[in-house]
Parts: sequence; C-alpha cells; structure tokens
Amino acid sequence: MNILISGANSGLGRALAIAYSKPGVNLFLCARNLQKLQEVKEICRELKANVFIKSLDVRNEEESRSWIQKIEENYPLDLIIANAGISAGTSGGIESAGQIAKIFDTNINGILNLINPAIEKMKLRKSGQIALISSLAGFRGLPSSPAYSASKSAVRVYGEALRGNLAEFGIKVNVVCPGYIKTPMTDVNNFFMPFLMSAEKAVKIIKKGIAKNKSRIAFPLPLYFVVWLATLLPPCITDGIFSKLPKKNSM
Repeated sequence: MNILISGANSGLGRALAIAYSKPGVNLFLCARNLQKLQEVKEICRELKANVFIKSLDVRNEEESRSWIQKIEENYPLDLIIANAGISAGTSGGIESAGQIAKIFDTNINGILNLINPAIEKMKLRKSGQIALISSLAGFRGLPSSPAYSASKSAVRVYGEALRGNLAEFGIKVNVVCPGYIKTPMTDVNNFFMPFLMSAEKAVKIIKKGIAKNKSRIAFPLPLYFVVWLATLLPPCITDGIFSKLPKKNSM
C-alpha cells in the first residue's frame, strides 16, 4: 500500500505516519522541517514500513506537483492524507492581512497542490482514496479565529462535494473534522479545550473512518453535537455566545 501524509513531522501527521507503519507499506511523508521528518522516518522504519521523506512547502504548487508525479512513476498512491495546516487567531486584535493570506494559502491551496496532481492519476486507474483534514471549527465562523475557521470550512465543503464528484471514477474522499487534539498546534493555546484527546486516540478514530470510507469523520461526538447544534441556531443567539470564546494566539 502506498500512502502519502503531509505535515508528517509532528502532531497528528506524525501520529498518522506511525499508525500506518507496517510491513508492505510505502510511506511518503512531507513537511517543511526535514530534521523532524527524519526522526519520524526512523520510527516508522523500525515498524518495518518503507519510508520516503521530502522537505516540502505545500504552498509551492510546482514543487508539490513535481513530487507527486515522481512518486506516481513507481508507486501509484492508494491513499493521500492531506494534513498539513496552520492555525492562528485574534489575540493580537484584528487578524493581519499577512496572517490571513498565510492561513488560506497553507490550509486551502496547500491541500489542492497535493491532491490535484494525484487525482489526475487516480482517475486514470479508477482507484484511490483522499482524506482531507478539516476541523470542527469549520462548521461555524469563530470570532476567535476567522481565517482558520473559514479555511477549514472551505476544506470541509470542498471535500464533501469532491466525494460525490469523484465517486464515478472509483476515488473515495473522506473529510476529517476533529475537535481539540493534543499537538504542538494546540499546546500554545492558553485556554480550556473541552474533550482534548491525544493524537494517538484521534488517529484510531481517523483510521477506522477511512477504512470504512465514511464521508465525514467528526469527533469527539459530544463536541460535534454542540457544534452541529450551533449551526442550527440563529445568529442572534450564537453571536453573543461565540464572541465570549477565548481568542487563539496570533502569529
């Protein structure tokens, strides 16, 4: 099995790489931090996976396409987990234009740059699977992190639409919407995070959902229910509630 995971140097991506490591698996891991990727590679190799790493900024469309094409020459990808993403909020006041652009470029374009070249190949062989990492924050715009919420909403909606669009070509698409996971990304949050879970526990849920080809893999269920309910309530009720949420750190 040939699996590509982006943002694999730490956090959820690292945990996913380790969880998928076993004999017979070819892992293609990318992130910007090559040193940390090398550390993950060694762990995965001890678990008998065949591992290839690439220092890559997923915002670079040309470099991303070139890497995917090179992989596909010898290892047709069975599964892509588009995990690379960044987060920031409004603790410094209104989000800067630079912060907004960086979040959108990484969280949206970074995903498209990876999956589009692979989709071209998957369509030809009528097989393949793509899992897009969104967030429960993508169900409702949060004043504490406008750009992050919007970017994850775009990923969620696009992934759900893509699932129907690519089904006729035998390509499976799953959208992953986690709540708070203990990773370096959440370690900087200086506020209470309800239902915070370990990356290892989150990965078990994600792997199971991908194996079952679930359209939406949203968890933890109690927080998912609260978020879903908030989308049904009118803004005149939810605006006041969400405005009181603690703000995420700015970049």
